[in-house]
Amino acid sequence: MTAALLDVRDLCVSYGRAQVVHDVSIAVTKGALVTVIGSNGAGKTTLLNAVMGLLSARGHIKFRGGEINSVPLESRVQAGLCLVPERRELFADMPVEDNLLLGGFRRPRAERKQTLDEVYARLPRLQERRHQLAGTLSGGERQMLAMGRALMARPTLLMLDEPSLGLAPKIVRDVFHILTDLRKTGVSILLVEQNARAALEVADYAYVMELGAITTQGSPAEISRDSRLVESYLGLGGNEY
Repeated sequence: MTAALLDVRDLCVSYGRAQVVHDVSIAVTKGALVTVIGSNGAGKTTLLNAVMGLLSARGHIKFRGGEINSVPLESRVQAGLCLVPERRELFADMPVEDNLLLGGFRRPRAERKQTLDEVYARLPRLQERRHQLAGTLSGGERQMLAMGRALMARPTLLMLDEPSLGLAPKIVRDVFHILTDLRKTGVSILLVEQNARAALEVADYAYVMELGAITTQGSPAEISRDSRLVESYLGLGGNEY
């Protein structure tokens, strides 16, 4: 059995006295694209933020074989863990290229230039817009910029929070095609999505999260055969993908 690149066991997260993530266990193997699907408010974003180190949590988080519960955010990034947040959190008053370079600021200058060229080759629209202010980009371009900035850090595991949110159907397809291409290069991906149908189209394995807990897991084919899940989730964005 392949060892997990990311191994989360019995993770619990609370806001004050309210526990919002309950004993969640998920795993991502090297080179896999794993999705966590569920409705808004299920706890998916909280899960990602806890793995990234943005929220304190109880339980066990192992990355590349080592426990990282007490490892600070910056060290998690240096180890190859990277998050593209739902809000994208770009620097709107800075050009596209400067946003990208900030993503790789810890890398040596020569390596940053090489990685920037690779990002432009993968996301040519960003090269076309490299001198444009990030705040003037379209929604799809902003999502690509957020992904490109994350790739500048050369992640081993790329985590994405609702990358299709608010995007037109054609742009959603483009974003998911980029993710499948990334997986082919060896980047492992943990994808959190409400658009269950789109996520299952590209995933190797899927978890269903409801009310802060993992209620079902399996291959996309297994999830798609579950009549309750089909009724509850596979209509979410299904007609748009």
